[in-house]
Amino acid sequence: MAGRKRKAIDNPSTSTKASSTSSRPSRSTRSSKSKISSVENNDVSAIYRDMLVEANIRPTRASTSEERPIKRKRPGQRRDEVAQSGASSPEKPSRDKAIDLKDHKDEDESADDLEFEDVALPAATIQTVYRDSDEEEEEEDNDEEVFEDVDFSAHASAASEAQDTQQDLELDLSARNKSTLTKTADRRKPISKLEKDRRVEIHKTHLLCLLAHVAQRNKWCNDPQVQDSLRPLLTEKMVKQLNPPSRWHQFGRASSLKEGLNLVNSMFRMKFQITERGMRRALWAETEAHLQDYSLPADSEAVLEKSDFQEAAKSLSGSRDVGAQLYCALLRTAGVEARLVCSLQPLSFGSSGPYMGTGRKGKQKLSMEEKYGQLFKPNDPPDLSMDPNAPLPPRRRLGHPNAAAFRLPETVPGPSRQVAPTPKKIRESAYPIYWVEILDEGHQKWQPTDPLVTESYWKPQKFEPPANDRENCMTYVIGFEEGGTAKDVTRRYVKAYNAKTRRMRVESVLSNGERWWRKALRAYSRGYQSDLDQIEANEFAAAEAREPMPRNIVDFKDHPIYALERHLRRYEVLVPNAKSSGTVGAGSKAPLERVYRRRDVRIARSREKWYRLGREVRPDEIPVKFITKPSKLHEDLFSDEVEELGEGETNGTPIYTIDQTEIYKAPPVLNGKVPKNRYGNLDLYVPSMVPEGGVYIADDYGARAAFILGIDYAPALTGFQFSGRKGTAVLRGVVVAAEYGEAVTAVIEGIKDQEVEMEMERKSRQALRMWRLFLMNLRIRDRIWAGLSPEDEEMEHPDQTQLDADEAMDGEADELDESDEMGAGGFEIDDDYAGGFMLD
Repeated sequence: MAGRKRKAIDNPSTSTKASSTSSRPSRSTRSSKSKISSVENNDVSAIYRDMLVEANIRPTRASTSEERPIKRKRPGQRRDEVAQSGASSPEKPSRDKAIDLKDHKDEDESADDLEFEDVALPAATIQTVYRDSDEEEEEEDNDEEVFEDVDFSAHASAASEAQDTQQDLELDLSARNKSTLTKTADRRKPISKLEKDRRVEIHKTHLLCLLAHVAQRNKWCNDPQVQDSLRPLLTEKMVKQLNPPSRWHQFGRASSLKEGLNLVNSMFRMKFQITERGMRRALWAETEAHLQDYSLPADSEAVLEKSDFQEAAKSLSGSRDVGAQLYCALLRTAGVEARLVCSLQPLSFGSSGPYMGTGRKGKQKLSMEEKYGQLFKPNDPPDLSMDPNAPLPPRRRLGHPNAAAFRLPETVPGPSRQVAPTPKKIRESAYPIYWVEILDEGHQKWQPTDPLVTESYWKPQKFEPPANDRENCMTYVIGFEEGGTAKDVTRRYVKAYNAKTRRMRVESVLSNGERWWRKALRAYSRGYQSDLDQIEANEFAAAEAREPMPRNIVDFKDHPIYALERHLRRYEVLVPNAKSSGTVGAGSKAPLERVYRRRDVRIARSREKWYRLGREVRPDEIPVKFITKPSKLHEDLFSDEVEELGEGETNGTPIYTIDQTEIYKAPPVLNGKVPKNRYGNLDLYVPSMVPEGGVYIADDYGARAAFILGIDYAPALTGFQFSGRKGTAVLRGVVVAAEYGEAVTAVIEGIKDQEVEMEMERKSRQALRMWRLFLMNLRIRDRIWAGLSPEDEEMEHPDQTQLDADEAMDGEADELDESDEMGAGGFEIDDDYAGGFMLD
């Protein structure tokens, strides 16, 4: 339509002719159609008016006035423009007005066409700066997370109106700002490497504290007083079914154990009352104000000492954690081999977990009684006002005309009763922190049981909480046996150990994390592995092998079995002709990515790094990858000149896999001459780099011994000690010819013996000097107090006398050190003095 109308405007003569010829034959048809439509509209409008009168609704001015029907909306035109065009022309316009309307209509159409044209924006000047550190990269990544792409489609219509009419521009961006603030508030700044290392240390310390806590609670379960308090709860039938005869077959023993466990669970669930809050997940404080205002809940667990635990065994009340511990003590009283299992809740070392004070309190769902009570309040009188402008009450909206006048029957309250106060409901996670495992001796397998929270047994899949649970996170599940032995049983309860759970454990964040965890559990081990431990280890290995492939791309990162090419590190490559194990996609429209096995991933290194590992790259090997480096700028950071590469150089370091290398062989030792590098040393990073015909002597006296013997040697360069980006060579020991090895060793032993003798002689001279000084001090004291008796010494000032004597001894000791020849007891002989005293 727009194209045809533009054509008509360009050629007015043809347009007038066409209009004159086409207007005559269409007048009759137009009039007939208008008559039929007017009759139908009059019938419909009359019926509609009768309906409005019955509904007691007054007609408005717009409804009574006869207007032309609103024109149909053109593509790209808004409804408000159609309504304005229809309302502005209630009467038939004249011929002059029609020309103006036609011109105005053409302008509107041109404005509409401009709305859909693509406007080329001027290209912005891009300024680039190369970073020198990784910290600037992290800061820029954080800045990019804050900004978002703004959608300007909501203001496209406002732009079209501004072209037609000149009015003041008013922008209301409140809704957009609110949504932006909501999105940016949930995003947290990634923690630095220093902060992450600190959190890892806190995570490890918290783990050790929690292990000690659970071990102490496990000892309390073996307390005789606690078991004596719980023994009356067991009946003879329960004890008999919990301990089936060993002559029964496996199925019979397992069935008897289940029946007895069902009876004990039902009894303990009825007897024990949960009155306190147990352990929950530890969270980081987002600000210091959260720590200052933080206090433990009023209903937190009060069992802190062994006496409190004994009282809880008598009263059968407390937190559900105490209930699980008492349940473990009850089963051990019955003679069942039971483990106390705890899901440890340490502080996480990542920044993605929930924080204190940031939980969203969801709206609590009301029951049907509460909703009915809010809708109909019997104490409130019904609203009988018939104001048509007032909103309808809830009863009027029910649909019945007499619903508003209905009165509920009034009940007369009876005599007052003392109603027992309902206990306050404790809101905790729907998944337990503590539970119990019992040994099915028939199948030689540990089975979980929990009578208070999940109310289940033989169902380990019911114990793992979801990822959005703020108060429970299953990361470390430890089971303590009656003798105090601890066992990590996390693989029995989690569904995706390698994909999700392992990423929250210490094994994934530290290179030696697995060794550290084994060392932490070694304090609670029995020292040897029993047959039952081997069976359980095989069970965990089978469960880990049955774990399916992750469905989420994030779960493939650092996965011990599967790997994606996008998650490979800089120095990781796939082996040639690696076969994929499947495909995965980021979404329904994203392309599929191949999934590879982790065993097909190789670590590639440069020639220098392979050389420091005692290997060298074979000649004519093609690098599997080039590690690119940013171009080095000149001293002026903002200069446009960049250092260009020379011929044959590449912007990157070539790296090779271990399959492209071989063991390095140093040049052999010939005629007692040891090969050296240009610095006069011999590279010896690994023992295999010792040259043929030579021997390495790892002793600091090796160079001295070889120099004394007058043989050729080379100091061994064993590594570098880095301070920042600068490394200093570390030299330790020497390499000599193999025929001189025994001689150098013998000389080294002689040097060490000589060093020992010299040290003993030095110590003996020091001891003799101290004894000599001590005797001289005694001689001086005797001469000072020679003419006085012991009683006279006590009558004088003893403290002052002792102080003077010490000063005198110190002064005389200094003179002894300075003089070479001693005479007269260390005093200089003078005619005026006799023995250090002035003559009268």
